[in-house]
Formats: sequence, structure tokens, C-alpha cells
Amino acid sequence: MMNVPLRITAAILALLITAGSLSGTLDAMDWPSQGAVLIRNFGSNDRGNPVLGMIFEGGTEVLAAEKGEVIFSRNRNDAASRLPSPLGAWVAVDHGDGLISIYSRLAEVESFGHTTVEKQQTIASSGVSGWSARNGFYFMVFDRRERRWVNPAMIITPARENIRPLQILSVNLRNAQGQVVQSSILNQGRYTILVNAAGSSAPGAQQYAPQRIVCSVNGVEAGSINFEAVSARDGVLMIYRNGLVPAKQVYSAPPSFEAADVSLTRGLVTLEVIVQDITGNPRSATYRLTVN
Repeated sequence: MMNVPLRITAAILALLITAGSLSGTLDAMDWPSQGAVLIRNFGSNDRGNPVLGMIFEGGTEVLAAEKGEVIFSRNRNDAASRLPSPLGAWVAVDHGDGLISIYSRLAEVESFGHTTVEKQQTIASSGVSGWSARNGFYFMVFDRRERRWVNPAMIITPARENIRPLQILSVNLRNAQGQVVQSSILNQGRYTILVNAAGSSAPGAQQYAPQRIVCSVNGVEAGSINFEAVSARDGVLMIYRNGLVPAKQVYSAPPSFEAADVSLTRGLVTLEVIVQDITGNPRSATYRLTVN
């Protein structure tokens, strides 16, 4: 599995919230690796669940994204922890201002002679542990004050040359009966706009989720998703789609995202979808519909 089940997320979240906290101002973080390849980014639709961080592939040293205090570390053979570990071997580093970086699915964690690590210090090596089938690691950023998982791209700007151009692979409408309509001629009624957008359309290639999706009908914004953070509210993961909604409402039609719910009335309708990648590059598509 690529993502962390909600029951495990809740256990880890409780640990991080109750851990000690540093104070100070956080500078921009750096990438936690100089050689691993980003294969899934924050917000990707992983079989109906949001990816809560960035998933890297390849054997490499794992680096502290910023200076901080190690508040938790676990090797894969550590039997002392009672937490179930889909994360395998993992490390959590407190950077102050409520932000914690988490490095998981590691091979082995360094033995720390002290609890403070410097920016870009080696803290582990990537590997295959936890619920992972290939060599790499999983990097997450958690905001304990807001109780939310933060998109690392909001803190670490990816180099544009490392990101493939975003593509709108498909835009479909699903009617109130749950049927996906393939025609541009529709009956009036309520529809859900399903948007499948990724960093590459080539089979087996790296797939990047967008940073933002905006849907407009006849020039009026009908709905938007911001992949900036995933919040935890009473055991439910929430994402921003015209306000906070349960993530299951956005991720229920993999690999697409449920971007908006719209009511279409008789006449000619122009549907525009704009997606923005994690470096800010936009891509748009326009569709002409006839509603009877």
C-alpha cells in the first residue's frame, strides 16, 4: 500500500501532538534526498485515499530537511514500540513552530548521539520496510498546531526541470444516478465533475497530482480543490474543496478527483477546467455541452 490507513494515521498523529515542541522560526526546508526520484506527491489519489506526503524511489541517504530535534525514531526490528508500523523504520524531527518532518519506510535509522540534527544531515538510508514493496522512502510534514498534514511543496519548491508537464487526462460528468456520461449532450440535472490530471500520461511513468483544480461553468467558478493540506477532524481526513470536506468525497473515484458538484440547466454550457502543478504551471481544457 502507498498510503497510511486512517487508524494508523490517528495513532501517529496522537504521538506527534503530545511530543515536546521547539520554538523558533522555520526557514525554507531542503529536499530530504539528493539522489532519490519523486514518484508520488502530496494529494495523489491512491486507490481512494490521499497520499499525505511525497514518496521517493531509489537507494540513497535520507537527509534532515531542516535543523531540528529528533522526537521519535524506530528501527524496523524495534519491538519496544507498541505502535503498528506500516511506516516501517521511521524518524520524526521537530523543527519548531509546530512543524514536524517524518521520514519512513527506511532501511535503518542512524544511532543519534544527541537529539539535535542539522539541516541536510544524514539521518537514515532508504530501503524497504513497513508497507512498502520497493526501495525508497516516504516523506511527510505535519503541523501539530493545526492538526494537519502539509504539502511539502508549500515549504520546498521543486525544481521545474524535475517536474514533467501536467496533463489533463480526462474530464467526465457523473449524474445523480451514479452513471458517468460520455456524451456532450446531457439532460438537465445535477452532476459531479471528475477530473483526472497527472504529471505524465505515459504508462508506468511518474504520476504527479496537481496543486490545484478549478472548474468553471459559463465563466463562473463552480468548485475548486486546493492540495495544500489534509486536516484531521475527529478521526476523519478533510481536504479543502470550497471549504473543508471529508477526503473520501474527493477521492471516491480513483484515479480522478471529484472537483465540483454542479446543476446544469437547459441551453449551451461551457465547462472549463484549470489545473496547476506543484511549480505553479497551469494547464486548461474547455468543453462545449448541450443540456436538454
